[in-house]
Amino acid sequence: MKPEEPQDLGARTTEYALRIVKMFSALPKTDVARTLGRQVLRSGTSIGANYREARRSRSNAEFIAKIGDCLKEADESDYWLELLVRGEVVAEAKLADLRDETNQLIAILTTISKNAKGRDS
Repeated sequence: MKPEEPQDLGARTTEYALRIVKMFSALPKTDVARTLGRQVLRSGTSIGANYREARRSRSNAEFIAKIGDCLKEADESDYWLELLVRGEVVAEAKLADLRDETNQLIAILTTISKNAKGRDS
C-alpha cells in the first residue's frame, strides 16, 4: 500500500459496494429503477475491485491509471444515484448517506491521484 493512502480505503470501498448491492435489492421493480440500478450496481462495485488492482500495481504509472479508473467509476456512480433521485425513483433522503459516501470517496481518490502524479514529476 502506498504511504499516503488511508489504511482503511480497501475496507471502505468494500463496504460501499455492499451498500450499493443492498440499495439495488431494495429498488422498486420497475424497468426504470432496474435499468438505473444495474448501472450503479456495476460502477459502484467496480470502485473496490479497481482499488485492489491499484494496490498491487507494479509501477507508479500503473497505480495512477488504476486510481483513475476508481475515480471514473465513483463519479459514474454519483451520476446514476443522482438520476435515481432526480428521476423520482428513490426519495432523496433515502440516498443521502450513500451519495455523501460517494462524494467522500471521490475526494479521497482525487487526493490520492494528485499525490501520486506529484511523485511522477
